[in-house]
Amino acid sequence: MTQVSVDIVSDIVCPWCWLGLRYWDQARALVPEIQTETVYRPFQLDGAVPREGVPYSDYMKKKFGDGPDDRFKMMREHLEAAGPEAGIQFRFSGIPVRPNTLDAHRVIRWAQGQELGEAASERLHKAFFDEHLDIGDAAVLARLAGEVGLDAEIVSNLLATDRDRQEVLEEEQFFRRLGVQGVPCFIFNGQFAVSGAEAPEVLADAIRQAASLPQDDDDAG
Repeated sequence: MTQVSVDIVSDIVCPWCWLGLRYWDQARALVPEIQTETVYRPFQLDGAVPREGVPYSDYMKKKFGDGPDDRFKMMREHLEAAGPEAGIQFRFSGIPVRPNTLDAHRVIRWAQGQELGEAASERLHKAFFDEHLDIGDAAVLARLAGEVGLDAEIVSNLLATDRDRQEVLEEEQFFRRLGVQGVPCFIFNGQFAVSGAEAPEVLADAIRQAASLPQDDDDAG
């Protein structure tokens, strides 16, 4: 069976990323004859957010404004309408905190080491957008990690240290240097990228294209 390696660069507080991950799941089902290996890569939309987070509504108003041409309102309405078809629910109203996501990316990194990266990413997105949990809080992250199969106590102890903090930052910078400026970004076999939450059919075509190309031994590691 042909195998395609895909790096998905994303951030947990990016709603398009959650939608894109669901579209990716549907895309793989469209090409069952091609095996895909998915690697989740970190990206912080705003690494300057303090570790304790900031009030969500204030943050979004500052970023997008709240006038009659409120871009956030339009984006939110579009996503809330598109979400159910992808099997997800966005509940923007009531999100209390815009967190710093570095620690959440550390958890995904550890989960991926146990082949639980997809489960961790999905759980964290749902926790933030649907359940309104503070995914910058170490206790919340440890509990969610336990729900997807990691040892919650070990994760809690690791989060109290700087373990893999620098490695996550360096990995993010690697993909920024490659030219990734927005997420989600799907990088196929380290050879070409598809940016944005594209439809499953578009992603499936990209899988087929990647499978037809000569394999590159220098894929991003």
